[in-house]
Amino acid sequence: MLPDSHPQNPVFIQAMFGKIARRYDLANHLLSMGLDHGWRHKIGRELSALNPSRILDLATGSGDLALTLQRYCPDCEVIAADFCLPMLLEAKKKKVPNLIDADGTRLPFADATFDALTISFGLRNMVSYEGAIEEFLRVLRPGGRLFILDFSLPGGLLRGPYRFYLRSILPHLAGWLTGEKSAYDYLGESIEAFPRGETMRQLITSVGGVKTGSTELAFGIVTLYRAEKS
Repeated sequence: MLPDSHPQNPVFIQAMFGKIARRYDLANHLLSMGLDHGWRHKIGRELSALNPSRILDLATGSGDLALTLQRYCPDCEVIAADFCLPMLLEAKKKKVPNLIDADGTRLPFADATFDALTISFGLRNMVSYEGAIEEFLRVLRPGGRLFILDFSLPGGLLRGPYRFYLRSILPHLAGWLTGEKSAYDYLGESIEAFPRGETMRQLITSVGGVKTGSTELAFGIVTLYRAEKS
């Protein structure tokens, strides 16, 4: 059992996101310079081409991705799940439909329930990456698609400046926007520790027998991982 102060303990994560919920969207849009809109639309376009009937948007936060998916897949049932009540209340203000309080590591759904599962910037916060991915695959139907969007470290000459930004600029800027600098100290640390590239693709494959691929976005600052349940 992780102590409550441990960054990946659910108690810590719930409290942290609860504190920044009201300014979460503002911080996201400003810190990404609006690029987060394009990342969501990319997932929406790809899922629209697959014509799913049920999608689970996990760690939905304030619901921006769930709303984007609903626009791209208007005939699809999109379930938006998160385990942080203040974030769900922000999603409710936007009239995000089908909201549910659910922990990504213990989903309250039967096996093979969904055609697709999306999670953006949420896996990195879970106590066990392998255990969470196993749970994602459990609720996917055979042939179902998994989309994981999360931060990564860019390679080459950009890596050094980006790490400096994560450690020395981002926490102060985001702290000014949200009033919670410690949440963004954690963000930088979690990005550096998170598996990326081939390591993440192998992790996904190791727990579910799936086909995987990935696309680097924004010069490698963000990566979209895709998997298909076999």
